[in-house]
Amino acid sequence: MLARLPLRTVAMRSLLMRTPIVGLGSVSHGFSASIATRSISYTHASFAEAPKSSVPPSTATPNTPPVPKAKKGPKYGWFNLIFKASVFSVVGFWGWLTWRVYKETNPGEQLPQSPLKENGNKRKNIVILGSGWGAISYLSKLDTTQYNVTIVSPRNYFLFTPLLPSVPSGTIDSRSICDPVRTIARATPGEVRYMEAQAIDIDPEARCIQLEHNSERFSVGDAFINDNEPIRATIDYDYLIYAVGATVNTFGIPGIPENASFLKESNDATAIRQKLFNSIEAARLLPKDSSERKRLMNFVVCGGGPTGVELAAEIQDYIDQDLCKFIPGIEKEMKVTLIEALPNVLASFHPRLIEYTKSIFKEQGLDLLANTRVQSVDKRNVYATLKKSDGTTEDVVVPYGTLVWAGGNTQRPITKRLASKILEQRTARRGLLVDDYLKLDGDDHIFALGDCTFTTNPPTAQVAHQQGHFLAEYFNKLAKLDDLEYSLSKDTDQSQKYDSKIERVKQSMLPFKYRHQGSLAYIGTERAVADLSWGSWSTVALGGSLTFLFWRTAYVSMMLGMRNKILVMTDWLKVAIFGRDCSKES
Repeated sequence: MLARLPLRTVAMRSLLMRTPIVGLGSVSHGFSASIATRSISYTHASFAEAPKSSVPPSTATPNTPPVPKAKKGPKYGWFNLIFKASVFSVVGFWGWLTWRVYKETNPGEQLPQSPLKENGNKRKNIVILGSGWGAISYLSKLDTTQYNVTIVSPRNYFLFTPLLPSVPSGTIDSRSICDPVRTIARATPGEVRYMEAQAIDIDPEARCIQLEHNSERFSVGDAFINDNEPIRATIDYDYLIYAVGATVNTFGIPGIPENASFLKESNDATAIRQKLFNSIEAARLLPKDSSERKRLMNFVVCGGGPTGVELAAEIQDYIDQDLCKFIPGIEKEMKVTLIEALPNVLASFHPRLIEYTKSIFKEQGLDLLANTRVQSVDKRNVYATLKKSDGTTEDVVVPYGTLVWAGGNTQRPITKRLASKILEQRTARRGLLVDDYLKLDGDDHIFALGDCTFTTNPPTAQVAHQQGHFLAEYFNKLAKLDDLEYSLSKDTDQSQKYDSKIERVKQSMLPFKYRHQGSLAYIGTERAVADLSWGSWSTVALGGSLTFLFWRTAYVSMMLGMRNKILVMTDWLKVAIFGRDCSKES
């Protein structure tokens, strides 16, 4: 019954039952009613104000400790932190990359060339011959606002030669490793003039260079003129940076210039690819058991240095990974042969890496002929002599469809002509002789670097790169020294001040010292070898798939322009997704 009554009625009845009745009179009755009314009002207020969920302190159990509230931890804390850091890194990287590309494609204003500097001192003329590692490394670090710089080369691009063996197989496009000279020159703070020409003669006494540009067809106005006569010009210099590089050394072996392909320029790589496919397509017209078919299916590389090893490995990968998908069975017929005159390939590498390379070649099925010296070459065969372990020799005939010569370097004709005009250079047979500051022996105005010189350092791109940076810093200090001497001649009262500055600059002009950082080579099946050096006492020999990733990372980081880095990585990505192209044109 009580459950059906309203809460207020129940409270009133409870209080009335507990209230004592003092008398029967009207006064007592009124007093009791007053007390009851006030009690009911108080009780009603208490019920209205108190929250339903609250528990009076008196009703709590004295021995029960208070229950602490559980602290709420961050939900997915580490995941959120890593996610935010990843997003921030990606956004930051793309922002940096966009800024680099924009800066490279939109260079700022350059200080124009003029006969005088801002302080009134004469600005000297520097002529750079060549567009290889030495020349471009020098140009990229030179303060071109201190000189009038002119670069002369018949090749209007810088070629990243370490990745050139990847071009014939189609792993990398030839344009991806070519950086235009004008793009590099435009990024310098001072104006740099470029002339596409070849130096045919140098006069050290008159300090001038005779240039020649061969053009079979050029335009004059609206008319085209066919003329085989070269265009010639003469340019003067105060300093000459001689970095023309070297040419292929055939060692006087008959038949190589006429029948073999070289791998020095980008068009050489394209020619090798065309010859490879010409041999394949011609061989497929012949019976399978034909000796002529077997000859055409043999790709021969002469030279076991890094260039020859990488080219042979790239072609073998191309056959096993891509051509076999579109020409079934070609991996069983096509053969790659590597010929080396020394007992081992990659002779400058650690012996453990040499043995590892041999094992990879054997696993791939690549035919390695070490201790085999080429004697002559004709249109169909390579004639060589094999030196056996017991000291005896055996004549070997290697038929070929495509032949590539990667045997070494020798001086260019212009280098021999220059050496003949300087007394101290007439005994130089393998390259120009230079001092510790790369200055030509017998001439104070010519500096030489790279493969055209003969020093104790190996003729590699790494050496030329370091020489270019050293020589640029040397010329930056030379310009500062020249300005100090000019200021001293104008203000003799401050001679002590200028003398101390001149002495400090001279002491900072230290001689060149090569620091070998190691050697890298790709050996096929996504494996590479690395012979790394730390200082003059510590070497690390690495080989395998992780070394292949390091090989790619190192070469990309060495490239000059951001454009080329992006193009090369894009080429690798395309090959990973779609494979190499199987057409004749690369």
